[in-house]
Amino acid sequence: MIETFKIPEFLAELLESRSPSGLELEAQAVYRKWTEESADTYLQDVLGNCIARIHSSNDKKLMLAGHIDELGLIVKYINEDGFVFFDTIGGHDKILISGRRVQILTDRGIVKGVTGKRAIHLMSEADRKKVPELHEMWMDLGVSSKKEALKLVSIGDVAVYDHSLEVVNGSVCTARAFDDKSGAYVVGETLRRLATEKLKTQVISVATTQEEIGTRGAMTSAFSLNPDIGIAVDVGHATDSPDCDKRKYGDFKIGSGPILGRGPNIHPMVFKHLKNCAEKIKIPYQVEAEPRPTGTDARAIQIAGSGVATGLVSLPLRYMHTPSEVMDIKDLEFTISLLCEFAKSMHEMEL
Repeated sequence: MIETFKIPEFLAELLESRSPSGLELEAQAVYRKWTEESADTYLQDVLGNCIARIHSSNDKKLMLAGHIDELGLIVKYINEDGFVFFDTIGGHDKILISGRRVQILTDRGIVKGVTGKRAIHLMSEADRKKVPELHEMWMDLGVSSKKEALKLVSIGDVAVYDHSLEVVNGSVCTARAFDDKSGAYVVGETLRRLATEKLKTQVISVATTQEEIGTRGAMTSAFSLNPDIGIAVDVGHATDSPDCDKRKYGDFKIGSGPILGRGPNIHPMVFKHLKNCAEKIKIPYQVEAEPRPTGTDARAIQIAGSGVATGLVSLPLRYMHTPSEVMDIKDLEFTISLLCEFAKSMHEMEL
């Protein structure tokens, strides 16, 4: 019998929200719903970053950042037969785009569609071996003319894959956008749990926007907040799938705790304190060598203003940037416990 696992409502609602980079409205509303009541102050800036602050009378500031944007598609052209051609928002694997149900976010509401390409039976042997280019794929809205299509969608409308959250087995789940709704949940839930604690540190949890197209929300929010320490919470590659070469990518498993980044993008004392906190509260953790600026909000936070002592905590994830990412929800709880302990003892650190 397969064991089921109760998924936190906050996380489930974030994963249900549709928030491609630049149009994070649904995820912003969820984040506000779950964090504003716990916060001393709550604001949403011009880029849409959701900024919740607790213990605001304390001088030292800890910024926790998890991004709420996700991959998407954007309507680019509609042909005379009503087929909708698109471009990508964020880094897609083009092999996986076609044959997907999609939800298109329009001023008229959600429009359903399917991504299509020429069927394999109609391809030459050479074509079957190629990855299709974006202009060789389209969205099918079930209409027969450009006029009909334009009654439903407009140039510039954005879409996400229509894949929902499901429990696979036990605490292992699949969803469309664990990257990085899981990180946004972690920083928001950490704030909620710390709101009633006595701290000597101000904690600011930020659901950042537009990370998938260049860590843009983290740039502006870290600059405006000017924290003493900033920790990005994002997903990291689990390498426990069959053909992943650990010699190249390291050894990381889902269910084995958060991954602590170590390298030039990470302040050594922040890494050390995260590691010490994990050992103090006896949670499992993993360490990843990061030899250059990471592809996360940590790269933007570190060089904001005059510089920020930065850490990176990654949640192990299989099949990143696909419509069905896989994660063990236990790792989120481990990470929340770690960040709570870090915040409680941050005043003891020496940078």
